[in-house]
Amino acid sequence: MKIITTSKIMKFLLFTVAGFTGFQTFAQEDEETSNWLLSGSVDTYFRTNFNGLNKQVYLDDGDDIPDIFPQAPASSFADNPGFAIGMANIILGYEGEKVGFVADLVYGPRGEDAVFLSDNSSNIVNQLYVYYKVNDALTFTLGNWNTYLGYEVISPAANFNYSTSYMFSYGPFSHTGLKADFNFDDNWTGMLAIMNPTDFTEFNPYGKYSFGGQLGYSNGMGSAYLNLLYGEQSYVSDEATFQIDLTTGWDLSDVFYLGLNATYQDTDGLGFYGAAIYPQFQTSENFAIGLRAEYFKELDNDDGIIDDGLVYGEDFRALDFTLTGSYTVGNLIIKPEFRLDSISEDVFVDRDLNANDNLSSFVLAAIYAF
Repeated sequence: MKIITTSKIMKFLLFTVAGFTGFQTFAQEDEETSNWLLSGSVDTYFRTNFNGLNKQVYLDDGDDIPDIFPQAPASSFADNPGFAIGMANIILGYEGEKVGFVADLVYGPRGEDAVFLSDNSSNIVNQLYVYYKVNDALTFTLGNWNTYLGYEVISPAANFNYSTSYMFSYGPFSHTGLKADFNFDDNWTGMLAIMNPTDFTEFNPYGKYSFGGQLGYSNGMGSAYLNLLYGEQSYVSDEATFQIDLTTGWDLSDVFYLGLNATYQDTDGLGFYGAAIYPQFQTSENFAIGLRAEYFKELDNDDGIIDDGLVYGEDFRALDFTLTGSYTVGNLIIKPEFRLDSISEDVFVDRDLNANDNLSSFVLAAIYAF
């Protein structure tokens, strides 16, 4: 009887320990599951010109190279006529106490333009990095991340205006390298990075590197960031590229926000500078209206070719006025947008195929973000 009793007690203890261990394991798994992050967006749009053709125009001037007259501003994304699609974006991440990762995948025309210097044109990786949080003051990140320069970003869900600025389009999209982020206190932050040449996101084909830096200040009303980039971008020039960029935005009242971006980039006399303001009014709980007013000046660039091959010539100036409404219904954002571009050269074509220096257009975009 004693042996039987002891066996029952041992079985009970083993069952209790196993049950507690299983519960603890389940709790740990549930806690770990809660650290998994999933987000993303899909976007689509309609675009039309008021004073220009709504199709691509190819004219041969006799030099055996057809001239492509842009029927959209020479800025990235939202540049196709008629009904068009943007991209599908899925972001998977894990946020641990000390370590984590982000895998940001894009697919569609906007995504292809965003990763245009990837070795494979069908590449869908927008960001891919791991990080190690040493302590509350220092975090190391290794991999590929979207640029820290500028006011606008690749994701349409994170921009107020659907079409993008010239400063964003001419500047870096992404970087691959190693960076250190610093939290000096509750308001001040910093960043130092060593990176591949800009937008070479998969590997370094030239054996040369760029250096990045950032100093940031934020409080409950807004933030300001001073950004620096220096290094040889071999696909542009053998000379080093230097860019300094100021990005800031503040809630001046409960309904009025004002953002500002100013930037200057130079590579041995080639480059650009510009500035833009972003006033935004929250007119109701679901609707806001905002303006981007941008001045952009290209330095003496011999080719003047950006993004998808649209040519504005050398040393051009551009003014961009973009008025955007933003109506939110649940996770859906509807953005009607009017845009006027004025260029210092006759780079557009009107309905009679006459050269023109300005283009007025309308975009209606729909973005679902989750």
